[in-house]
Amino acid sequence: MAEIITDATIDRLTLAELQTMSADALDRLPFGVIGLDTSGVAKIYNATEGRMAGLAREAVLGSSFFNAVAQCMNNYLVAQRFEDEAELDEVIPYVLTLRMRPTPVRMRLLASQSSPLRYILIER
Repeated sequence: MAEIITDATIDRLTLAELQTMSADALDRLPFGVIGLDTSGVAKIYNATEGRMAGLAREAVLGSSFFNAVAQCMNNYLVAQRFEDEAELDEVIPYVLTLRMRPTPVRMRLLASQSSPLRYILIER
């Protein structure tokens, strides 16, 4: 089993680093990583997020993330931010509620006009 990258945090990882990381490296991060295209379809869903959320990668990838997977994030705090802000890099406190008991998390929302994907990093 590959070693988990323990020194990476949602605060330190850059958008450029996310864009160049292999799927294996993303899976070894100690926090969830979700990459969405501009229409909100999940293109990246790392193993850590799959374990924490209890959702199989196969069930998430290719889905409309905010409509079919994470409806609890389909609001002005998360989904709408990606629509309203072309450049986004912010850490927010959040409570996940769908398919689980309320779970406080820290989320980092990352987007840039220079990136084909928008990212949600989730630290539990």
